[in-house]
Amino acid sequence: MKDLNDAFSTNKATWNEKVKAHANSDFYKLDAFINGENSLNAYELNALPDVKGKSLLHLQCHFGQDTLSWSRLGAKCTGVDLSDEGVKLAQQLNNQLKLDANFVCCNVLDTSQHVKEQFDIVFTSYGVIGWLPDLKPWGKMIAERLKDGGTFYMVEFHPIVWMFDYLDGQPKMKYGYMQDEAIYEEYEGTYGDTNAKMISKEYGWNHGLSEVINALTEAGLRIDYLNEYDESPYNVLPNLEATKSGTYVTKDKLYPLIFEIKANKF
Repeated sequence: MKDLNDAFSTNKATWNEKVKAHANSDFYKLDAFINGENSLNAYELNALPDVKGKSLLHLQCHFGQDTLSWSRLGAKCTGVDLSDEGVKLAQQLNNQLKLDANFVCCNVLDTSQHVKEQFDIVFTSYGVIGWLPDLKPWGKMIAERLKDGGTFYMVEFHPIVWMFDYLDGQPKMKYGYMQDEAIYEEYEGTYGDTNAKMISKEYGWNHGLSEVINALTEAGLRIDYLNEYDESPYNVLPNLEATKSGTYVTKDKLYPLIFEIKANKF
């Protein structure tokens, strides 16, 4: 593959285009959000039930809806994202909504070079770690940015989900669960708007659960829990079926779709 800097530059350019498509998409429901709708899901709200008065660092925040949702709940938030356009829109929304969040544009692995504060909570969610080639520096950065006694929480698509190629409509198992090599894909559209005319060019990396857990524990965090679920709050994979509770599942429920981890720094 290309040099990692080239891969990150390619991903950044794609995410800048995605911001433009996503801001106008039904998926992100920006107008409803501006008018008060919370963008967070039950998993993260149940895991972090009381953020009022706490400092919160949101890693890979896209254009800031979840960051600003935490801010609405009383947290003092900082969001970090690779995309210039994402951070620009997040700052505009923050000003429009008269909130007090801060946003920083950088590679998430470089967060400690740009953000020196330590936080009560570090948060990240849904489609984040697959953009990172190595999770050890990610875990180290999380530990650096957490206060002693602070909480890390993530909710993410399950590694099994990323073993499939979805570009032909029907999921086809193609990639290794613990594959070291980068996965490059190029396709029209985006998960937030499949009809968008943009061309997504993306480098990604697969990470098994043991790699995630070890990156965090080796950095000094203690795992409170790891949970796996055979449902997703988002209808972003082919052939998912809606449930009565508003989540989405595969027809046969043979494998989990998301997982969550809560950890603490001591």
